[in-house]
Amino acid sequence: MELRTQVKKLSLWIFVIPFITVNLCLFISVNHSLFDNTFLSVDQIGRSGPTFPYFDGGVSISRTARTYPTYLIFKPGMIFTSILLITYWARTNKIINFYQNLENKNNLFKIFGIVSAVFLIIHSIFLGIKFDYDIYKFFRRFVLLGFIIFEIVAQSLLVYRFFKLKLLMQKDINNNVLILKIILVTILVLVAFVSLPIIVSSGNTHFKHALEWDYFAGVILFYLLTFLFWKKS
Repeated sequence: MELRTQVKKLSLWIFVIPFITVNLCLFISVNHSLFDNTFLSVDQIGRSGPTFPYFDGGVSISRTARTYPTYLIFKPGMIFTSILLITYWARTNKIINFYQNLENKNNLFKIFGIVSAVFLIIHSIFLGIKFDYDIYKFFRRFVLLGFIIFEIVAQSLLVYRFFKLKLLMQKDINNNVLILKIILVTILVLVAFVSLPIIVSSGNTHFKHALEWDYFAGVILFYLLTFLFWKKS
């Protein structure tokens, strides 16, 4: 089935592009001295000391990505990833409809997935733009939170649908990877609920930063597992 092959390729790129993008921004932020006295000199706000934020939370993704020159990498990378995500959810919807002998049904996971990608595009466009208005700050937080919530809901709904259809799909999927996807999505949902009181409270900055990096890695890991999930046609 050609669609499965397309989704395999899409899912791999959806993992690789944002992973390289954010970590390249991190590298530039930490090693800012390499770019001093060049046209790529890093903005003071975007500079960071030595850190591995996945563990120590020394810097946020936003800080490494929202200033010159890293926004030149982050914005195109995330917008392109969003376009791939929209394509991924649309084609995955077609695959599910194929196994259910349906046509032109827009499953909920497709709707949530596409909306989450649109939120990511909006977030990427407005990242780094400064307006001293509370409503603008609320808008940015709302967009970012919307991306996370809709993405996790989409992933959860899709995994649930895979589980329901696994007998029909057993010749085309790797059941062990399906189990890993279920575990991953369950962890993401639980972490979201458990950490919410900490996120909305003041302080705990390093914890919030580390959670941001790790959660981001968990969200895109879903797509690497998708690449491994589908067997070759």
